[in-house]
Amino acid sequence: MKNEQLKDILLLQNKSKPTESFVNRDLLSELNKFKNTSFVKIISGIRRSGKSTVLQQIRSDNDYYVNFDDERFFDFTVNDFQRMYELLVELFGRKKTFLFDEIQNISGWERFVRRLHNEGLNVFVTGSNASMLSRELGTHLTGRNISFELFPFSFNEFLIYKGREISNLTHLTSIEKSEIKKIFFEYFQQGGFPEFLNTEKDEYLINLYENILYRDIIARYNLKSERPIKLTAHFAASNIGKEISFNKIRKLTGLSSATTIKEYFQYMENSYLLFLLPRYNYSLKKQIYSNKKVYFIDSKLPSLIGFRFSEDKGRILENIVFLELKRRKYDIYFHREKQECDFILQKQSTIEQAIQVTWTLDEHNYKREISGLIEALKMYQIKNGLILTYDQEDKFKEEDYEISLVPVWKWLLQ
Repeated sequence: MKNEQLKDILLLQNKSKPTESFVNRDLLSELNKFKNTSFVKIISGIRRSGKSTVLQQIRSDNDYYVNFDDERFFDFTVNDFQRMYELLVELFGRKKTFLFDEIQNISGWERFVRRLHNEGLNVFVTGSNASMLSRELGTHLTGRNISFELFPFSFNEFLIYKGREISNLTHLTSIEKSEIKKIFFEYFQQGGFPEFLNTEKDEYLINLYENILYRDIIARYNLKSERPIKLTAHFAASNIGKEISFNKIRKLTGLSSATTIKEYFQYMENSYLLFLLPRYNYSLKKQIYSNKKVYFIDSKLPSLIGFRFSEDKGRILENIVFLELKRRKYDIYFHREKQECDFILQKQSTIEQAIQVTWTLDEHNYKREISGLIEALKMYQIKNGLILTYDQEDKFKEEDYEISLVPVWKWLLQ
């Protein structure tokens, strides 16, 4: 890469910080705790979830900033890193903190970052491929890095985006509750991608999906045909919150091996497009080979790439709950024996909670929802159960178990 071209890019990217106001992400406080530690700080997440914005929020005048998700870096290789370092010093003087955006685009990046780390310099990097980051970090930066995941807006962040902050949930007036419920319904319909919320143009999310599909999956993994992976993504988007069978999807796509379908899902998980939820089993082998449930990174995106039906409101609510559980860093499973329970939560090898999610609890689904929850409470020896609905609140006993019925919007803010 030519010196003058590289210099132009660095000058442009390192000009004064953007002055626009940003929503303070929940992740910021955690990041700031580690800002001046010796760890290499890794922020991973789907494209356009706000990783670049977070870097801008923690950036100061004493930091270098380089965004590698720029087409002008097409010819940049690992051999150019030292020259880039020298140009940064030449242009801006010596600084101790490096902020590297989408660094995974440059093969071999981890060697350069390790060298900076060994020199006692402070490094933040972002990336949008979970597998690639963990593989490269595990090889070259074991024990030297700390990882953070950034998702699209949580409901709390969405409220801030809408100019509303909740200081005390227990003292809300009926009018305030109505306002929050109105905003929650917007969140339910629109999801949490920051830039989409600015435009509300479906084309933005469709373009994002196609970028991930073609750049991060088809091109990166050298897939010969786009049709099978597109059919697989379409099937997944049409079945959020449901168990899926790799073999069933294999027949749908016309492929000869279910292993290929499994690989497709790994690719989509690596790029944070979706997540597979395993069924809990004390046998790890059975857990690995059982069917999985599928959830998407955002509640709006599936409606644009899959079939949606009016009765799917409960599934979308379930998807929102799943994403919040990911943010809260639980190990998440679903339960299925004679009955089903949506979420089993584990931390440090201890099962802490069982959660059922439904749009509304009524005479039509009461027996099914309660039976699945009670079965899970008994099996995992949990005393209290939780049912999350769109807008119901109550406490009652069932077979000596205390059951809490809580609106999802309130649970998201607790």
